[in-house]
Amino acid sequence: MTDQNQSPLPESAGVSAWERGTLQKLIFSTLDEQRRARRWGIFFKILLFIYLFSLLLIYLPKDITKTAAGKHTAVVKIDGVIAEDREASADNIIGGLRAAFGDKRTQGVILRINSPGGSPVQAGYINDEITRLRAKHPGIPLYAVITDICASGGYYVAAAADRVYADKASIVGSIGVLMDGFGFVGAMDKLGVERRLLTAGESKGFLDPFSPAKPEDVAHVKTLLKNIHDQFIEVVKKGRGDRLKEDADLYSGLIWSGEQSVALGLVDELGSSSYVAREVIGAEKLVDYTPRPDYFGQFAERIGMALSHALISTTSGSLQLR
Repeated sequence: MTDQNQSPLPESAGVSAWERGTLQKLIFSTLDEQRRARRWGIFFKILLFIYLFSLLLIYLPKDITKTAAGKHTAVVKIDGVIAEDREASADNIIGGLRAAFGDKRTQGVILRINSPGGSPVQAGYINDEITRLRAKHPGIPLYAVITDICASGGYYVAAAADRVYADKASIVGSIGVLMDGFGFVGAMDKLGVERRLLTAGESKGFLDPFSPAKPEDVAHVKTLLKNIHDQFIEVVKKGRGDRLKEDADLYSGLIWSGEQSVALGLVDELGSSSYVAREVIGAEKLVDYTPRPDYFGQFAERIGMALSHALISTTSGSLQLR
């Protein structure tokens, strides 16, 4: 039988007690390091679980609040640029509006806007849906409340509301359309780079940033922008009606403070979301119906979109309401 206290390293010729002791310490040290690594691995797995569970708790209260709430004022937020690949996309905002109007306990809807503008198409989708929902639910008013800024595409949306509220220092207006881009012709000449553009169709190289701008192309773009601008003006007039004051600069693309906007008829009254809920709608409790984005599911997709948009922006102009 082997003595249990026997050293794991048998004595042999040429191996001193000091060497044996050193080897034993190295072995035990390695074993201890492996145990610590396993413990740390377990610790980080538990930490990851707690993190994911916390995220779940963050997202759950929204639905719980809706279930538990009685009569209330529904809030849908438009934050940032209105675009298909942003949080303020038409799909997200329309989804929130439909949920808000569809809840029988909703006494009124506040569309809280803080946006510099964006896509005329996305803004148009939202405007059309607001008009449809207001007709479908005539007993539920919808009010737009402007926080920091409601410019261009943001105001395109706000114009569909029953009434528009803002802070005295809010930025409002910019009723106009633009298309921007870059021209690199001079830089190419200095670098000695030759542009070789082959197309089928005489206008396929339309507004190519590496070629000189053609007068006929510029004229065509101006016609296009005027057409969309006219659509914008028509939407604002339809939504605001005779509340708008006659002013030559109203549709020039200029911006005004909330206080000035009241005088111009772009805004009905100064007030916050809580003021509108309490004093106008009569249901002080606010419930947020803004759809929350799936950050994990969209992360990889957004990286790809950002790269593609960066590439596209160097080769073509972007059309925006701002």
